Amino acid sequence: MRTTFTLRRFAATLALVGMALSAHAQDPLSYARYDQVRTTDLHLDLKADFASKTLSGYAELTLTWIDKSARNLVLDTRQLSISRVQVLKDGRWRPASYMLDKFDAKKGQALRIALPGQPEKVRIYYRTAPTASALQWMTPAQTLSGKRPFMFSQSETINARSWAPVQDTPAVRFTYSARVSAPSGMRVVMSAENDQNGPGKDGWTFRMPQPIPSYLLAIAIGEIGVRNIGPRSAVYAEPKRLDAAAFELADTEKMIAAAEALYGPYRWGRYDMIVLPPSFPIGGMENPRLTFLTPTMIAGDRSLNDLIAHELAHSWSGNLVTNASWKHWWLNEGFTTYVTTRILEVLYGTEVADMNLQVEQEEALASLKEIPAAKQALVPREPDVNPDSYTDEGLAYPKGAWFLRTLEQRAGREAFDPFLRAWFDQHAFQSATTEQFVAFLRANLLSKHPDIMPEAELDEWLHGPGIPATARRVVSSRFAAVDGQRDAWLKGEVQTADLSARGWSAAEWMHFLNDIDRKASTAQLKELDDTFSLRRSSNNEIAFRFYLASVHAGYRVRDELNAFLLSVGRQKFVVPLYTALLQNPNEAAWARSVYAKARPRYHPETQSSVDKQMKK
Repeated sequence: MRTTFTLRRFAATLALVGMALSAHAQDPLSYARYDQVRTTDLHLDLKADFASKTLSGYAELTLTWIDKSARNLVLDTRQLSISRVQVLKDGRWRPASYMLDKFDAKKGQALRIALPGQPEKVRIYYRTAPTASALQWMTPAQTLSGKRPFMFSQSETINARSWAPVQDTPAVRFTYSARVSAPSGMRVVMSAENDQNGPGKDGWTFRMPQPIPSYLLAIAIGEIGVRNIGPRSAVYAEPKRLDAAAFELADTEKMIAAAEALYGPYRWGRYDMIVLPPSFPIGGMENPRLTFLTPTMIAGDRSLNDLIAHELAHSWSGNLVTNASWKHWWLNEGFTTYVTTRILEVLYGTEVADMNLQVEQEEALASLKEIPAAKQALVPREPDVNPDSYTDEGLAYPKGAWFLRTLEQRAGREAFDPFLRAWFDQHAFQSATTEQFVAFLRANLLSKHPDIMPEAELDEWLHGPGIPATARRVVSSRFAAVDGQRDAWLKGEVQTADLSARGWSAAEWMHFLNDIDRKASTAQLKELDDTFSLRRSSNNEIAFRFYLASVHAGYRVRDELNAFLLSVGRQKFVVPLYTALLQNPNEAAWARSVYAKARPRYHPETQSSVDKQMKK
């Protein structure tokens, strides 16, 4: 009770801190006037209807008023059908007048509510659209058991507004609770405190006592089992996948402890995870208390645990300290990518961390060829009203991490580690901008060690294109050995059977396959496949890279590639594969026929991404 009371008071205090934050430009991707009023708590009361593919009920917002003259509440919505709005006045719920602005394809619609005075609470009764951009409603045939349908959300970046009327900007944080009813035999889980034992008489109930931004609102409903794997962690998954998921995630508690030793206590209570159906479009989503994960990370040997370390790292960078708008996305993903490597180093040693880091840096440099120079800056100088402008290229992950690693290398860990922990501690449960971080950096690190980074170089890292020439690249000794064999193999000086690849780790295979892509011949790829059965690899990262190199080389593995594209919906894999197939005149027609079958199985975000490639 004491913790809950403290956090609620803290959430209210954060709303008042908004007066200071409002000095920064308003988030151009939100209609909300959070300089006037802020949501401090949200309660959802919803019913899931799989027949109509909708959620319906009401959202109750608790408000803290900043501008004493304000008499309107503006919320973000997209395709929500609003039936009525009520305001709590004199202890009674009374009708309030409202209007919806004209629909905008990117931002949705502003819901404008006229209020008598400045009430503490407002209720909006609504229903979502079957095409809500955050929600994927799956048929039983698209699940492992084939018995029941499944639904899950993906709210980042600005899709929470498609399933709840909220101030949909990371600048606003709020606590929340919920009551959700669903068909019998189906479990509901959310990014909150979850009840492992099932619903009470009032359905599934949830409480999130720590304040979060709207993009971390998350829900999943389906045939879901649960298994505890540590003192403060559990895994949720479809029953047929539960054993494999529990095995793969067994190191979770060790990861939490490693992160705590570096960056302070884990402040979210439990760290549970749910492994979603294959159509989940990304690797993972750091929804607090319940990370959402792709099943493609299940390799059977825990070789892809860097994904788990990444999502856990968000518990400090992103969830605890959040970018104030998507323009500052690197404060989430660049920091998290850096922290991930530090966690891997503690758990698995420097060599494993260096291999992962070298792959990351090499792929970042390779990606520069495909990214317009104007989109290569960590922080764009001008605001943009397109949410994809900040997040679609992905360079913020490795470039942001490389920047932090450069500071660490020059300052030394004895100075840099306390600095980074202080950033998390002093900005906990707040939303921050790059300007705030730079001010903190100057005051707490550069003022004490001015030789670490001159102003011109700092500006180049933040606002310039590419990776600065001053950046030091990681060189793994194990990768150096792989490189020697790769070069000799490509020249025909080493036979495929003589490669020491049977002892390679997943990272070594990924490095090797990245480097032979567009260089190896059809015959070489066939021999590599015959020797190491790469087309049947259970490691999706390895299989994807082999398939991509095969398409580029003209080595056909259609049966396995067809099965992969029909069973995996992760955009990182399917978009590059379709792109490569469409660019090959001998494969384009086949790719279109595969996509016609696979498209209904993909998440709307994945469909949109592949549709763009098909139109090209």
